[in-house]
Amino acid sequence: MTPEPLLAAPLAVQIHVATVLPSAVIGAFLLLWRRKGSPAHRFLGRLWVMLMIASSIASLFIHELNMWRGYSPIHLLSLLTIVGCIYAVRAAMRGNIRAHRLAMTQIYVGGILIAGGFTLAPYRIMNRVLIEGSTPGQLVLLAALVFGPWIAFHFVQKWTSEIHSLATIKPEGAMSGRPPIR
Repeated sequence: MTPEPLLAAPLAVQIHVATVLPSAVIGAFLLLWRRKGSPAHRFLGRLWVMLMIASSIASLFIHELNMWRGYSPIHLLSLLTIVGCIYAVRAAMRGNIRAHRLAMTQIYVGGILIAGGFTLAPYRIMNRVLIEGSTPGQLVLLAALVFGPWIAFHFVQKWTSEIHSLATIKPEGAMSGRPPIR
């Protein structure tokens, strides 16, 4: 692992990385944190949205993958992230928490996990920073950092849905108004 390729990268890449890395950590925390809607959740959520929008704007000036006049499909993802953040904030302000949660989850999965995974492809800057020249132990740590939040998110979602379904099970006889048969 070496920071040299990142330090030699254009300013837009450096700004993008400086905003997306804290976004990944804060976003994972917010998705896994149980106290939704608290003042701390709102503060961190606002910070996360600002970082995601800043990261998306910075990425519009990165033209490493020149597919069409300097742009590529990743630039569409950047625009979708900006629009999605605005939509999610407006949904929360209107009290549509289901739409807010879905939009924020989609932004995190698409904008952080999937797009972040593509930055590790060969010949990309983050590949040179994180993978080339790394020891096996460093690669295992990197894999845990990359896939850990995704796996944790999956299991927390599965666990909370099971807890929710157990909490909604009514005791025997509750539906009929009769006491349970013993």
